[in-house]
Amino acid sequence: MNNYSNALRKHHLKATPQRLEIANTLASYGHINIDNLYEILRKKFNSISLATIYKNINIMLENSFIQEVKIPHEKSVYELSKEAHSHLVCDKCGAIEDITLDLSQLSSTTATNTHFKIDKIDLVFSGICQKCQTL
Repeated sequence: MNNYSNALRKHHLKATPQRLEIANTLASYGHINIDNLYEILRKKFNSISLATIYKNINIMLENSFIQEVKIPHEKSVYELSKEAHSHLVCDKCGAIEDITLDLSQLSSTTATNTHFKIDKIDLVFSGICQKCQTL
């Protein structure tokens, strides 16, 4: 199990037991929604409230320690912050995978054609994963 104390401090966050467990859970699961995160954390901190989890998630987002992944028609999931990437989502099993793509050409062309200053790209591909294709 990783120790995220230093990583939290680098993001100007206190390394509380709850934040450390959130970081470890995100590392273990990759992508997780708040409801599932709450169920997992309640096993370790039986008195933790959903409000506490939301508060920690929001401050971790504000400090760029984690990032939100918005999946169309689903609850947002959260992941540890990492280099820019996109996501693949299986419509059958709900699995989410990271995919690294060079989106610089798409961003440049879009900015040129629309005169829109692009700050961030959130790209989610949906379809059927290889595992579900064989079922």
